[in-house]
Amino acid sequence: MAKLKNNNVVLKQIVLLLTFQLVISCADKKYYVTRIEGKEIGITNKNGDVAQIENIIKPYREKIDADLNAVLSYAPETIDKSGEWQTPMGNFLADITFEKSDKVFHMREKKSIDICLLNHGGIRNIIPKGDITARTAYEIMPFENTAVVIALKGEQVLEIANYIISEKKPHPLKGMTFTIDKNNQPIAILVNKIPLDINKIYYVATSDYLSFGNDNMLFFKKGIRKFDLDYKLRNIIIDYFKENKIIVVKKDNRITKE
Repeated sequence: MAKLKNNNVVLKQIVLLLTFQLVISCADKKYYVTRIEGKEIGITNKNGDVAQIENIIKPYREKIDADLNAVLSYAPETIDKSGEWQTPMGNFLADITFEKSDKVFHMREKKSIDICLLNHGGIRNIIPKGDITARTAYEIMPFENTAVVIALKGEQVLEIANYIISEKKPHPLKGMTFTIDKNNQPIAILVNKIPLDINKIYYVATSDYLSFGNDNMLFFKKGIRKFDLDYKLRNIIIDYFKENKIIVVKKDNRITKE
């Protein structure tokens, strides 16, 4: 009788062990990607495949082309990217980004933008003399970047001036002017024609891309606060084209050198 009882105990233990193993085996497993494989599948004209695909795509292509080729404005002269410290194209983009962003920012936050800073490398095309279309805006700004406003201390605004001097690139700038002295230092820094106040908070419009410190604009990462305007830079350009039938660019000097 004792032997039978012992056998029952052993049997129960075996059943519990098997049950535990079954539960463990049924638990969620973590899977990891160890390799990705792919292959190119060519489109052939077998059974008229190419023609069928073309028929599907054609109406969408025609609609997109019609939208992109619609004339929105006119440029009396070519607006290019040439210049040492500022360019006609850079001034234009900084000016309209400042103007359009400021309206949204003031409506939402009841505050005004002080400065606009973009990057020279982000300008991918010029505005040729003649009719301007929506396609022009896509060629200038093919990226999906949006406008943001960063609250910066005056000391970071000083960093902007030093950054532009060290980079030696005509980054689009609006609202801020300064002179580069013989020692390659910024002097006479003005924001909205008022001397820079190191202790003041300034609101700087830029792109979401630059706001993360990209293109070595690390001063944006020191911002006190960020405001996303939900307004694509490309749409700013398109909206400006729609509202202004003749595009005139300010060619004033925002940065001068002794």
